[in-house]
Amino acid sequence: MSSETFEIIELANGDVALRRAGHKEEPLVRIHFSDESLQFLREHKIAIARAMLEAGIEAVQNIDEIDPEFHEEEELEPVNHTIH
Repeated sequence: MSSETFEIIELANGDVALRRAGHKEEPLVRIHFSDESLQFLREHKIAIARAMLEAGIEAVQNIDEIDPEFHEEEELEPVNHTIH
């Protein structure tokens, strides 16, 4: 990602999203917390979403270090994983 400015917003449905500042198009990323998660997080929902988004942005900035062959074309089948 370039040095653009991004903003974290809360959508009408309660999801937290990342979008380009000043733009009204579809957000780049949405985070949806389950009802159970919201009960646990309470007023900390935005802070947790911010930490998640910051970690994701940092990972994107370092993507070549994570997987140097990331940009090579490769067909992947979608797989659901449980991450602990």
